[in-house]
Amino acid sequence: MLLRSFLVVALAQLVSPAQAQDNKAFDAAVAFGARQSVADLSLSPDGLTVAYVAPSQSLGSALYTLRLEKGAKAKPVLVASGKPERLSRCHWVSNDRLACGIYGVARSAQGLLPFTRQIAVNADGSNLKLLSTQAHLYTRGLQLGGGTVIDWLPDQDGAVLMSRHYLPDDHTGTRIASTAEGLGVDLLDTRTLASRTVEPPRRDAVVYLSDGRGTVRIMGMNVPGPGNQDTGVTVYYYRARDSRDWQKLGNYNYVERNGFAPLAVDHDRNIAYGLRKKDGRQALYSLALDGSMREELIFSRPDVDIDGLIEIGRRYRVVGLSYATDYRTVVYFDPEIDKITTTISNALASESKVWIADSSVDERKLLLFSSRDDDPGVYYLLDRQTHHLDTFLVARDELEGVKLAKVKPITYSASDGTSIPGYLTLPPNAGTAKGLPAIVMPHGGPGARDEWGFDWLAQFYAARGYAVLQPNFRGSSGYGDAWYQQNGFRSWQTAISDVLDAGRWLVAQGIADPGKLGIVGWSYGGYAALQAAVTDSGVFKAVVAIAPVTDLNELKEEEGDWSDYDLVKQQIGEGPQVRAGSPAQNAGKIKVPVLLFHGALDRNVPIAQSEHMARSLQKAEVPHELVTWDNLDHSLEDSGARTEMLRKSDEFLRRAFGI
Repeated sequence: MLLRSFLVVALAQLVSPAQAQDNKAFDAAVAFGARQSVADLSLSPDGLTVAYVAPSQSLGSALYTLRLEKGAKAKPVLVASGKPERLSRCHWVSNDRLACGIYGVARSAQGLLPFTRQIAVNADGSNLKLLSTQAHLYTRGLQLGGGTVIDWLPDQDGAVLMSRHYLPDDHTGTRIASTAEGLGVDLLDTRTLASRTVEPPRRDAVVYLSDGRGTVRIMGMNVPGPGNQDTGVTVYYYRARDSRDWQKLGNYNYVERNGFAPLAVDHDRNIAYGLRKKDGRQALYSLALDGSMREELIFSRPDVDIDGLIEIGRRYRVVGLSYATDYRTVVYFDPEIDKITTTISNALASESKVWIADSSVDERKLLLFSSRDDDPGVYYLLDRQTHHLDTFLVARDELEGVKLAKVKPITYSASDGTSIPGYLTLPPNAGTAKGLPAIVMPHGGPGARDEWGFDWLAQFYAARGYAVLQPNFRGSSGYGDAWYQQNGFRSWQTAISDVLDAGRWLVAQGIADPGKLGIVGWSYGGYAALQAAVTDSGVFKAVVAIAPVTDLNELKEEEGDWSDYDLVKQQIGEGPQVRAGSPAQNAGKIKVPVLLFHGALDRNVPIAQSEHMARSLQKAEVPHELVTWDNLDHSLEDSGARTEMLRKSDEFLRRAFGI
C-alpha cells in the first residue's frame, strides 16, 4: 500500500523530551536548533490529566500523559518515527482516550504526496484504532486526507463527529461495492469504530462546521472550474435549527478574499461567526442562522485584518477575537475570561501574553500558555475555584536560564516614502546598537507576516551577535488589500524593493556595518533573499536561502498534476516579469556568496528549485553551497538538521563578513 497504516511502535522505543545541557558550555546552534520540548498540550475533560507531544529520536515524536497530582510522572503512550509519519494535535476524546493527527510526505510514482490520518488510543497505549477511512486494493484514487474531528461530543463518552474522505471501489456487482465519494460526516465510536453516517459523502464538499452540540450546521462546497481545477471559490450552506434542509449562506473567494467566510457556529445565539472585508480589511461579523440572514459587524480595525477567533472548552465556545498590529491583541467577549488572562498577564511580567490553551469540560480548570519576545513560553494550570496557579511545563528546555534578546517594533521609509513596519532584534549583550554585523530576514509566505514574539531563528542570530531586522514588506498579509497588492510574487518588484530598503535603513541608522550585512530567508523569504541579491547585489554581502523558490515558471509547472494549478498560475502571473523575478534565471547578477538549504521531501517548495539555483550559480561562477537532507520536508523538523543549518549559516556569514 502507498500509505500504509502508521509507524506507531512499541513503548520501548520512546525517549524522554530533550533536557537542558547542564554543566556544559552553551552551544547556541544546539540550543536554538532543538525542537520545542513540548507541544499540542491538551487537558482531559475532568481536568485531572494533561497530554502533550514531545520530540523523540531523530525527527520522531511521542505522546505522553501526566496526571496532575503530587509525585506523578509522565507516562509514554505511543511514538511516531517521523519517517514519514509525524504525530501531532492530540486531544482527549474522554478521560482515558485520545485522538491524534498524523502527517507525513510519501514518495510515489506520482511524486511527493502529503497525507494526513487520524488515530485514537487509550491513555495507557492500548486499543490503537485508525479513525480515517481505509483504502484497499480496489479503491480508485489516492486517499491523501485523513479527515478532521469537527465535534468532540463531550456528552458521549469516546465518540466524535468526524469529517471523513471516501473513495469509490471497484467491487463492481458485489454487495461490498461502493460508489461513495467525497467528504462526509460520521458519528464514530473511537473505541470500536462503529459508525453512523450523519452527512453523506459529497464529491465537492471541503468543510463542515458543527454547533458543538452534535449538529452539523454549515457545509462548504468547492466550486470547480474547467477540468475540475480549483477556482478558490467555496459556496457555503447552512441549516436552520431543527431542520435538515440546506439553505445557501453565500460564496467566499479565498483568492480575492470576497464574501463571508464562516469560522464557527454559536449554538446559543444561533449565529455563525465569520470574516468579511470592510474597507479592504478583514473584519469579524456574525450572521444569523434563523433564515433572516441578519448580519452584524462584531469588530474591525482601520489598519489591520481581524484574523482569528478565540475558542475554549470541548465545545469550542467562542470567547473572543484576535488581530496583530505591532503586537498581538485579543479582544474578549467573555468578561470573566478577560479578567483571568489580564490578571495573570500583569502578575507574570510586563509584555507577557497569556493564552488559554485548553480547559476542562466545565471550564473550571484552565491550561494557560504565556510567552513574550525573550521567553519561548511556559504552561500554567489554573483552578478557577481555588484561584491556584501552578507552573507546569516550559516550551523549550534548552533555553531555560539563557538570556534572550528583546524585540522592538520599528518602521523605516521605503524608497517611495512608504512607511514599512518591522521588528528589530539586537544582541542581548550588545553594549551599543552601532556598527554590528546584521541580517535582514524576510518572512515566508508570501501570504504571511511577522509578529512580535519569540522567534528561534532570529534569536539564534542575535545570540551570535547579529542585529536582525524582520520587515513586513508590501506583499505581506494582515494589513489589508492595498498592502498585500497582487502578492509577493506578482508584485515582487515592490516587495523586494522594500526588503532592500530594510538593509539600507540598518546602514543609514548606523546599526549595521555596511561590510557586514547579510540576508537570510526561508521559503518565500529565501526567494526574497536571492531576488534581492539579483536586483541590487551591492546591499547584502552574503545570502542564506532555506527551501527557497528560485524559478517562478517552474513553480507553476510543478503544480501541473494538481487541482490548484490554475490558482498557482494566477498567483505568479505571466510575461517578462516572471523571468525577471526568477533568481535561477538571473544568477549572473549575484555578486556575493550564497548558501542554500533544502529537504528532499519538501512538497511546499520542491528541492528541484534549490538544485536549479545551484546549477545556475555554478554556471555563473558565483561561490555557493547547497546542503540537503533526504528525509526532511519544508519545515526541517529535526533538531540535528536545524543545528547543522544554524552552525553552517553562522560560519558562512562570518567568513563573508571577515569576522
